[in-house]
Amino acid sequence: MNDVIAQLQDIAQDAKAWPFAEARALAARMEKIGAKDTVLFETGYGPSGLPHIGTFGEVVRTTMVRHAYETLTGQATKLVCFSDDMDGFRKVPTNIPNQEMMANYIDMPLTKVPDPFGTAPSYGMHNNLRLQAFLDGFGFAYEFKSATECYTNGDFDTTLIRVLEHYDAIMAIMLPTLGPERQATYSPFFPICPDTGRVLQAKVVGQNPAAGTISYIDPATGDVRETEVTGGKCKLQWKCDWAMRWVALGVDYEMSGKDLIDSVTQSSKIARALGSTPPAGLSYELFLDANGEKISKSKGNGLSVEDWLRYGSPESLALFMYGQPKRAKRLHFDVIPKTVDEYYQHLDKISTQEDAALLENPVWHIHSGAPSLSVLPVSFTLLLNLAAVCHAEAPDIVWGYVTDYAPDVSPASHPELDRMIGYAVNYYQDLVRPQKIYRLPNATEQSHLQALKHALGDLPDHASGEEIQSAVYAVGKAAEYENLRDWFKCLYEVLLGQTEGPRMGSFFALYGRDKSVQLIDDALAGRLSANASAAS
Repeated sequence: MNDVIAQLQDIAQDAKAWPFAEARALAARMEKIGAKDTVLFETGYGPSGLPHIGTFGEVVRTTMVRHAYETLTGQATKLVCFSDDMDGFRKVPTNIPNQEMMANYIDMPLTKVPDPFGTAPSYGMHNNLRLQAFLDGFGFAYEFKSATECYTNGDFDTTLIRVLEHYDAIMAIMLPTLGPERQATYSPFFPICPDTGRVLQAKVVGQNPAAGTISYIDPATGDVRETEVTGGKCKLQWKCDWAMRWVALGVDYEMSGKDLIDSVTQSSKIARALGSTPPAGLSYELFLDANGEKISKSKGNGLSVEDWLRYGSPESLALFMYGQPKRAKRLHFDVIPKTVDEYYQHLDKISTQEDAALLENPVWHIHSGAPSLSVLPVSFTLLLNLAAVCHAEAPDIVWGYVTDYAPDVSPASHPELDRMIGYAVNYYQDLVRPQKIYRLPNATEQSHLQALKHALGDLPDHASGEEIQSAVYAVGKAAEYENLRDWFKCLYEVLLGQTEGPRMGSFFALYGRDKSVQLIDDALAGRLSANASAAS
């Protein structure tokens, strides 16, 4: 076993997969700062809005780097998922209920804001639980930390005093980055109002490191008040807070979005001012919605984790996160089927790959090692098209076709396929059925479809998908299409009611040749377009 580990460590030194590149950069940092018993990875979460996939993507990717680092070095690691839930509630997101009630809690710490959904003691806790439910469901190994608990329990007290002691140095870092108006009122510390509990953006007029206190002007009364900076009586401004957390927890690695590059730069300077080395990390590109716009928690314009997991597996979601983290990618419903099939393509390869290729396979990074093999007898895209054509209202309808195609397959023998069929039915019902538009074939296309119908009937009873595909090709060539893509587009639009579709030979084999012939007859008779119109 030790020889196997040593061999993987040697191969990892040259592995091109991006998690290994990150792991090598972290290893270089650890060599400079000295040995630690446990290397600490962190992901940060701001629970001011409902969680979205980008939030979870950070945890998935960090876990991939963590495993790559363990493989590379053999060192022990830990992942902390930190929620900045003591942050002030700045605005009411547009995608949550009880808007008027929530507006009464502006500037309150998120863990003091009521939960508009009525499921948790606070809004911050509601979003924290949403986050943890996903992480637990995916099987991540992590330790959850709450800013509210760390501040109020005294976990940050020692570092908060260091911030107070280096107050002038931190101000010298931050003030040049601010406009004149903000410079006049900026302080690293937000006092928590002892009367209202609100996070105050108050002007600090004095610091007493020996006493561990600051003096500030109360925005409500204009009076000068004094408060301790420890024990949860103050909250740090964002960039200083991030640096303080790195120092207090001893964070060695944290990645963040491209929109936080400036924050990383300033927080790193503050961490150095506090006598610490900032963590290594990756700056990743942000996800875009279907229109190419940045996904926003407050707008709610991205897919939620629940959205993805209704139509695709957690593994496919992790694969989407794995691919090219430094490149902006559009995140919308149409990417789910393609990503599900790509996952199984990578999984199919993993059992035959040598170690060097294994470490480049996304599935190895998704599962923190090589998983057990699970191959689908049909692709997810094919299941989607089958669900659409047979108007599946439940998985057993699709299973009826699958067992005709592969008699030895059942939900009990192939639970993975059963799971995919469930996703396919959901996808069809929610996203495909409302968009289906069957068109009538023109006179020329009618003759081509008649020819296809006869070609299917002339095939042997047990013709394979490849043999059926060859027959489909032959009909298209005989019809003298300049581009055979136009022939397949005709089949998709007339028979399936969509502009794109599966490999038709595989589809006809799965759907059954008799039913496929009937499908062509229905299209020629106008029944498909008529039924679609009646359903709408």
